[in-house]
Amino acid sequence: MFGDMMGMMGKIKEAQQKAEDTKKRLETVYIDEKSSDGLLEVSVSVAGAVKKINIKDELLEDKEQLEDYLILTLNKALSRAKASYEQELAAVAKAGMPDIPGLDMFK
Repeated sequence: MFGDMMGMMGKIKEAQQKAEDTKKRLETVYIDEKSSDGLLEVSVSVAGAVKKINIKDELLEDKEQLEDYLILTLNKALSRAKASYEQELAAVAKAGMPDIPGLDMFK
């Protein structure tokens, strides 16, 4: 009984380490997003940090339009980043969980 318990604990620790490694790796994976007309481009890490913002000159002439573009484009990029982040961590969690009867939350 204790052998099985120790084996499960080892697998859980291994899964935790893989999750931490995945989080660290995702800090270096980027999502690029453009406005529909290409006047604004942003790049965010899957972990949610803004890496780059590129604004075309004609967009600089209208502050209100620029603000709207920034909000829409950044929110779209961050939404995609969040989905990728959650998908990656769920895959690591599912792969690293030991088979415990009655515990099927990742299936």
